[in-house]
Amino acid sequence: MAVMSGTTAPARAADSRSPGSRRPTRRGWKVTPWLFLAVPLGLLILFTYVPVANMVWYSFTSWDGFDAVKEPVGFKNYVEIFTRPEIFRVFLVSLYYLVGAFLQLVLAMYFATVLSFSTRFRNWFKGIIFFPYLLNGVAIGLVFLFFFRPGGTLDALLGLVGVQEAPLWLGDPSLVNVSLAATSVWRYMGLNFVLFLGAIQSIPNEQYEAAELDGATSWQKFRFIILPSISQIVGLSLILAVSGALSVFEIPFIMTGGANGSETFVIQTINTAFKFSKVGLASAMAVVLLLLVLLVSWVQRRFFPEEKGDLA
Repeated sequence: MAVMSGTTAPARAADSRSPGSRRPTRRGWKVTPWLFLAVPLGLLILFTYVPVANMVWYSFTSWDGFDAVKEPVGFKNYVEIFTRPEIFRVFLVSLYYLVGAFLQLVLAMYFATVLSFSTRFRNWFKGIIFFPYLLNGVAIGLVFLFFFRPGGTLDALLGLVGVQEAPLWLGDPSLVNVSLAATSVWRYMGLNFVLFLGAIQSIPNEQYEAAELDGATSWQKFRFIILPSISQIVGLSLILAVSGALSVFEIPFIMTGGANGSETFVIQTINTAFKFSKVGLASAMAVVLLLLVLLVSWVQRRFFPEEKGDLA
């Protein structure tokens, strides 16, 4: 009995303390995550959702960006957008960047596939491909501005192979968008390259070994092993490519300012707001662009539904 009483007394004391000690612990675990999320959520709401809400409100006004009073005009700005062909005509410029984006995805996937296996100097090539993405967009724009100018680097290289009269790469309306899209391909290919490279290197080697035993060629390995395994990454890259092509701004704004037929929808929106003082109309244009990007993302998700991408 003495032994039993000695062993049961601490147990009873622990049981008597357990209800009171568990409640603060459970409450702490429920509150603590929200304490960590409070600051980032507050910053997200303050600098993202509040400006978007203000932009939507401005799109229903005729505000010029200076007056304290914002006069509501209903859907007038949206009607003007869809009844003025010149506003949507600039989306034709996005087609150049869209083609460049698909070319960029193909090149990134090719280099990621080749450099995922034993290749001489592959780490050196990885650094070369990814390095442009680390550079500032303004610096890239200025560098390629000298690269494409008459008598610049590109003309000098063409002169070495016998081309004496080079075209105006940024002055010819038929070539300016091709030159700008090529610059974007050079800059952003590194991002997709890293995404594809990481996805390909996560594929188990046993799958390649089994394919080799079955006599599969390199193309068959890519088609039946690599491509299905990275389908989700391909879908993400397509979303980024299409949305990026619709919202191009940095490269054409720095290199041409939208001249010679290189004006994009974003450049037109900024000029409408700050050059012509039509903040209400520009806000409506920004809302339309946002809805287009969301629509494209939704359509893309219909073609690339959520599914398991690996073959394991």
